[in-house]
Amino acid sequence: MPAPDSLDRRQKAIAALESGHSKASVSRFLGIGITTLTEWHKRYRASGEVAVKQGYQRSHSHKITDWEAFCAFAETHGDKTQAEMAQLWPQGISEDTIGRALPRIGFTRKKERSLPIKGPGQTPKLRH
Repeated sequence: MPAPDSLDRRQKAIAALESGHSKASVSRFLGIGITTLTEWHKRYRASGEVAVKQGYQRSHSHKITDWEAFCAFAETHGDKTQAEMAQLWPQGISEDTIGRALPRIGFTRKKERSLPIKGPGQTPKLRH
């Protein structure tokens, strides 16, 4: 991800927009996308700020920290759906986090195709 634009550049863009220049001309002159200018201008009008937002990116919130406990949990509750496992996990966790964590511990949910078991000498019927 590219670095955010400097505060000075943001202020120049907003000043140009506020003085009546069009977004297209400011975009061309400063080399800034029109969508970006629109977002900056909207934020400026709402809060008077154009500085870079701080503290909103927290990276992925992995809530599984004790992997040994999760392995034991997966062995115990492996027959349940990911949604059911998420509800049973002690800390609040999403179904998607469970889905990402299971392969990480080597737990697979691959289903094998099997034919229905019939009595001796009987051929199972296949569905088409």
